[in-house]
Amino acid sequence: MEWVYIEDIARHAGKEVEIKGWVWRRRASGRIAFLHLRDGTGFMQAVIEKTNDNEELFERVRKLDIESSVVARGTVREDPRAPGGYELVLNDLVVVQEPVEPFPIRKKDHGIDFLMDHRHLWIRSKRQFHILRVRHEVIRAIREFYNERGFVLVDTPIFTGSVGESAGNTFELDYFDYGKVYLAQTGQLYLEAACMALGKVYNLGPTFRAEKSKTRRHLIEFWMNEAEVAYYEHEDNIRLQEELVSFVVSKILERASTHLLEIGRDLKKLEKIEPPFPRITYDEAIDFLKKKGFGIDWGDDMGGDEETAISLEFEKPVIIERYPRMAKAFYMQPDPDRPEVVLCNDMIAPEGYGEIIGASQRIHDYDLLVERIREFNLPLENYDWYLDLRKYGTVPHSGFGLGVERTVSWICGLDHVREAIPFPRMLYRLKP
Repeated sequence: MEWVYIEDIARHAGKEVEIKGWVWRRRASGRIAFLHLRDGTGFMQAVIEKTNDNEELFERVRKLDIESSVVARGTVREDPRAPGGYELVLNDLVVVQEPVEPFPIRKKDHGIDFLMDHRHLWIRSKRQFHILRVRHEVIRAIREFYNERGFVLVDTPIFTGSVGESAGNTFELDYFDYGKVYLAQTGQLYLEAACMALGKVYNLGPTFRAEKSKTRRHLIEFWMNEAEVAYYEHEDNIRLQEELVSFVVSKILERASTHLLEIGRDLKKLEKIEPPFPRITYDEAIDFLKKKGFGIDWGDDMGGDEETAISLEFEKPVIIERYPRMAKAFYMQPDPDRPEVVLCNDMIAPEGYGEIIGASQRIHDYDLLVERIREFNLPLENYDWYLDLRKYGTVPHSGFGLGVERTVSWICGLDHVREAIPFPRMLYRLKP
């Protein structure tokens, strides 16, 4: 008998098959019993009607506890009433293991702390299954986007002696006799070096921010996709971001719309995501926020509430560009026409999901970069290799970083970013 996965079950209608998985739900009424099975690729119903020939099997099915691991054998039957349109008519069942104690997640009203304490088990639930499948497709689409455009994957270090943004939100640790090093906030500085060798580069991996924040948008450890391109300037950079986000959303609609519908996502909102995206300047954003009653002045950075207010004005991601020089990182290229602002942008997701991309054209002039490093009171000796990039064939170049979990949260319509990653690390959450 052929072992098949639930995601492929439609190709086996009328055939006898074997499904290896777990009991997600069970119900019985009179002479009929149902097992709702999951196998990591999907969910489907198995059914057995009691007869004189299968009483022992029927009783085993009727008494099975949820999360028992089983090998279910039977005939695939098409039935529009069944979830997914197919069901398995059971004729044999092998129990691999019954739980040694009742599965702890059994109610619909478990609190979030309870569910997070049992995250290793919560990911077995139907909603979490669909969310993590969407995450998989988001990451698959990101890689596909770059591969189709001739980018080279560069894996950047997690241990670094050079701070990419602010030393105030880094994790420090001792690195043998070297002294203090940091867990990387970004791989950007290394991608800048790589783009001078390989032209178009990207990475995808974990980054770390020691921010004592408990908002629905923040994680301590999160995954980021970054890209860097030699000879790209500000406008090229924005165009690439628009193309990436549009590509990812289109691939999710193509490949994972069923998962989105299962978690209640309105696909019509995602179908509108195509370039060009609306653009406003930081100046315009501040004026808008002041009219909305926000206590914000020119030079202040925008927080979550401000980003939400702006995003609700648009149906697509909105690009906010040209922030004040002193509000942004040291490596950003000043606007030649207005040096008090830099050639940068944030991309804010619609529906109140906040910043999903931070981007800029990088400083390529050696003397200006030295000036900025000193302005930020950073140790110049830690950036000797980074400054070398401006000494040997320097060129304009630009790049950005996209937060994977925030992107998944927006695409799925989640209430909190913690559901967008299998095992979230938050301010007060390090287990499991």
